Amino acid sequence: MADKAVEVTSKQNWKTKALLAGAVLGVCVGVAATYILIQNMDEEKQGKITAGEGVKLGVLVLGLLKSIASLGES
Repeated sequence: MADKAVEVTSKQNWKTKALLAGAVLGVCVGVAATYILIQNMDEEKQGKITAGEGVKLGVLVLGLLKSIASLGES
């Protein structure tokens, strides 16, 4: 019974570590993307993102998420 408890704990442990690593990576990428966007907006003196650019960005993000989801498949 104790072995089963240790096994469950170790499975949850790696999942927790993976979630934390993903969260930290997501924050870092988000901050970097925002910094780049701010720099580009300062250079162009423009603060608007068009609907077309928003759609392009959304499609890119969905494609990235689909690629990440397919990493675990055989």
